[in-house]
Amino acid sequence: MNWGQSELPSPVVRDDEVTVAARRRRKKVAFPSPGGGSPVFSSVTPARSLRNTPASLFRQTVTPRVPDVSSILAPGGRTPRYTHTPRNTLGSQNLDDSDWTHSMFTSPLAGLENTSFFTEDVGNLSSALLKEDDPGEAAAASLFPEFLASFLKHSSSAVFELLEDYQTLCQDKVDVLQSVVLRAGQNSKTAGVRWLLLQESSSWRLITSLYRDRVQLALEDDITMLDIVPSESEKVVVEQLFQRDAVIRQSQLVVDWLECIAKDQIGDFSDNIEYYAKNVCWENTLHALKMRRKSGAGFTVPLVTELDPDAPLRQQRPLADLDREDDARLLKNLFTLIRAGMTEEAQRLCKRCGQAWRAATLEGWKLYHDPNMTSGSIELQPVEGNPQRGIWKACCWRMAEEEQLNRYERAIYASLSGNLKPLLAVVEKDLMSSGMAHQEVESLPREYLEANWTMEKVFEELQASESKRVLEETGEHYHVIQKFAILGDLDGLLEEFSDWLKSSKPLPSHLLRFMSHLLLFFCSLGLALKEELCVDVLKAYVTLLIQDQQTDLVASYVGQLPAELGTVQYAAFLETVTQAELRPRCLQLATEAGLDVSAITKLVVETVRERDDTVFTHHNQTLETATTKEDQRKIEVIDWLLFDPAHRAEALKQSNAIMRKFLALQKHDAAKAVFSKVPEDSMKEICCQWAGIGQATLPAEDENAIREHLCIRAYLEAHEAFTDWFSHSSSAPQKPAPVPEAKFTERVANEMREKEYQSSFSSWSCRLDVLTEDVKERIYNVLLFVDGGWMVDNRQDSEQDSERSHQMVVLRSLCLPRLSFLLLSVLQNSTRHQEALRLADIISSDQHRLYQVFSKEELRRFLQKLRESSLSLLDRGLDPLGYELQPSI
Repeated sequence: MNWGQSELPSPVVRDDEVTVAARRRRKKVAFPSPGGGSPVFSSVTPARSLRNTPASLFRQTVTPRVPDVSSILAPGGRTPRYTHTPRNTLGSQNLDDSDWTHSMFTSPLAGLENTSFFTEDVGNLSSALLKEDDPGEAAAASLFPEFLASFLKHSSSAVFELLEDYQTLCQDKVDVLQSVVLRAGQNSKTAGVRWLLLQESSSWRLITSLYRDRVQLALEDDITMLDIVPSESEKVVVEQLFQRDAVIRQSQLVVDWLECIAKDQIGDFSDNIEYYAKNVCWENTLHALKMRRKSGAGFTVPLVTELDPDAPLRQQRPLADLDREDDARLLKNLFTLIRAGMTEEAQRLCKRCGQAWRAATLEGWKLYHDPNMTSGSIELQPVEGNPQRGIWKACCWRMAEEEQLNRYERAIYASLSGNLKPLLAVVEKDLMSSGMAHQEVESLPREYLEANWTMEKVFEELQASESKRVLEETGEHYHVIQKFAILGDLDGLLEEFSDWLKSSKPLPSHLLRFMSHLLLFFCSLGLALKEELCVDVLKAYVTLLIQDQQTDLVASYVGQLPAELGTVQYAAFLETVTQAELRPRCLQLATEAGLDVSAITKLVVETVRERDDTVFTHHNQTLETATTKEDQRKIEVIDWLLFDPAHRAEALKQSNAIMRKFLALQKHDAAKAVFSKVPEDSMKEICCQWAGIGQATLPAEDENAIREHLCIRAYLEAHEAFTDWFSHSSSAPQKPAPVPEAKFTERVANEMREKEYQSSFSSWSCRLDVLTEDVKERIYNVLLFVDGGWMVDNRQDSEQDSERSHQMVVLRSLCLPRLSFLLLSVLQNSTRHQEALRLADIISSDQHRLYQVFSKEELRRFLQKLRESSLSLLDRGLDPLGYELQPSI
């Protein structure tokens, strides 16, 4: 050291900005420029037409390889097998005084110091969001339709472009929520939502890089083992190693991913960070030594007497307080840069602070390469890298073990040598060193040579940690997904998903969305997955969408389920859709998603109509039953089958089934409401549909359904006719009472009332006769229904439906005796006793065999009623059957 160099001004008399308190006062929050921040993927596939998904991805025969996996890679071509990952150099950057020692995966409240520059529109958006009860969920709610739009936009071959879209969508929402968090506070729910989306964005980035490499590996099964030439350089050897060893290559991808996360957390540095030493190392100590040399006095505080890099450790003496503070700050920032993969920026910072020797210690990781060995050129080319990397790494290892050094300095050299213990003291769960185990010389410590840092070993060590914080973070949902993605253990990942779904604590909605789209991505690659577990995840996501009333999204995800299950799931969803205006839209979306709309609507109707436990059997109920809310649901559910004319035959069958139950329960108003739902042209429409395909004769099922519909119509008309007759017969005009010994005016008024009564009674009697004839005709239409009788199938070659057959038999035994008694009462009340006796002939005839549907008790009561008619005829001078009595000879 040249002690005679020019004097430096004393640090004590410099501006107060160099003091700690002043620097804290002057510290400002650095807002990065709009162009800064995380890189955004620009390769966006142009919009394509929405694809139909007629079959589930789970229904295909999955194999570990896809037939033409080359189409899955992005259009830009293949990713190079080995990409040298330099420690990134950024432009003029610096570090602030923030503590970047937290783990790579920050908590929901961390990482909020680095705010982004937001436009006025984003500011207005954040103000509007703050008015919501949960602004974070409100801002991120659009991710659900946006993810579906991306899923439908990209073809099955552009899966990695799809993943890049997913990451971009999440990162955009993180940026929006950042401004909301700054206003709502770091303890708000929005901060938690932002953290979830930040973790999801990082996970998509990791999965994209790993599986792009794994898919490319499937393309290159013909790669042969490369022979390593001893004379070649380390760089060439490692490049060949990366070419043939997927584990090493993917480990480096994980390291790159971790470094990228750390870089995002750092953000952009302001350029006005001040260090005590500008160009001279330890200038405060240097100043003190020069002042001592001039004055000859001793130090009040013992300091080093030499200024070589090893002096503090060798002499066991400290530097000046300001230099020690400056060194600690510098080392912390150097560690942050190295952790983010920015080694060259760290070296630049060392040189700027006068520590070029420290920059040189960060240079030794580079692989040695002498191009002159193989180029054959006469002109010498520069040699790159470190020919003694083993010695350098051994030195780094020992420096990391030196307990007297600053903990950040130890962590720096630990990360460069693969020494986990000192590194974990600073970053408890950073995996940076996991990919640094390469073949080295025997000069490395035994601990290094014996270490087998596979990915599995790294995660085992994390799970065996004694730190509560590490254990909590390793069990966090997104970190578990990242772990299994790195290990490529999809079965283990699905088992974790299954355990999460079975937990009593509901999963966050954004996590469930991430899980579903991740499984859809794996299926698009043709990977072998456990179908039942994949189905459980998608079912849970569909349930979430239904609960959140995301009507437009349900069909597309149900379309990814197996056909039968998809039908059940979408039918259950349609049951919850009560708004009439939404129903056609739901069916349209189902059609676009490739779902079996006919089977779905049929299942919806069957599920609703079979929900009650009423037994279809004989009963003694005679009074009309009111329509309940459950009955109203059965009436309205038939609408699902009426939107598409192609479903008209099914609508007829289902409406018949609903009306059968209503008729058995004496719910005639409900049955009429169902009947009125069915369009009048349904039978014509069914015939036209079959005629349109060249089939003149209807199928037996459809023909029987049409006949049953006509039977029910005849019964309802008969019942309505009786209701009209009964209402009219009960409203006969009242005869005016005679007024005895009335005055002349009163007698005149009474005569006028009598005439009015006679006129009204005559009109009433005529109307009653018409109604009597009408009800008689309509009831006979039921009792004497053509071609085999009422509720009897005309064709027996249809598929047997035992339940329907049973209900029709029971309905005959319930309704036909009931109508017979009604007709009998009508005829007797109209004094048509002879016609009442003819009804007995019809019931007892062998042609119609109506007596078979009567029970013994009903026949006994019916004969008792006929006895009353016979007695009335005898009173009128006729015989018991209504014929005139023949004079005796």
